[in-house]
Amino acid sequence: MLRLLPLLLLLASPLAAQETFTAEQRGAVVDILRRALREDPSILREALASLEAAETRDRALAAAQALAAESDALARNPADVVRGNPRGDVTVVEFFDVRCGYCRQLTPAIAELIRRDPQVRLVLKDLPILGPNSVVAARALIAAQRQGKYGELHDALMALTGEVAEPQIRREAERLGLDWARLRRDMDDAAVTARIDANLALARRIGVEGTPAMVIGDRLVGGAVPVAALVQLVSDARAARRP
Repeated sequence: MLRLLPLLLLLASPLAAQETFTAEQRGAVVDILRRALREDPSILREALASLEAAETRDRALAAAQALAAESDALARNPADVVRGNPRGDVTVVEFFDVRCGYCRQLTPAIAELIRRDPQVRLVLKDLPILGPNSVVAARALIAAQRQGKYGELHDALMALTGEVAEPQIRREAERLGLDWARLRRDMDDAAVTARIDANLALARRIGVEGTPAMVIGDRLVGGAVPVAALVQLVSDARAARRP
């Protein structure tokens, strides 16, 4: 019965079936498969499992190719904020939205990872996907970078509970000693818009579907990953670099 699986998988693609079989042959194969399925329904389960495995392999290959093609944009953009060890041997690229609850959950795990592993290089990429207030917050962070306060404002906003909008951003910025009038002007700078647009486009190209998302080595990882999993992912990435 397992010999019927390739036929069943081929027939699951109408275009491929049309190119391979005549109408009469296709009908004969369908009859054979119908009889086989009546006798052994497990064939269908095995075929679906094979299809799913093939799709998973294809997605993984496409993701790896996309990450390789975008490696410089991901890890070596001089405009990006780098935390941890700037010369670390493993780079973790984090796409985040300040208003994302899962991003806030991930933040202490990332901090703990950096504390435990002094060779981790963290690249932060603002990805405001949760509405207008997310865009305002991303603009504020990038503008704060010009005053040398990106990291401090990032940590302050990520620690907030409730909504993050301009009043809360201003309060935290002024508490940290930022020049609010200058910050507000810089938030509307075309270069800030271009930076956000570039991050959004990059995220689309590598298949990011939400925040938080991280690139660690040749893997794209989504969600609020616990510290132990982060440590393992970094270890795997480090091992993959060894000759």
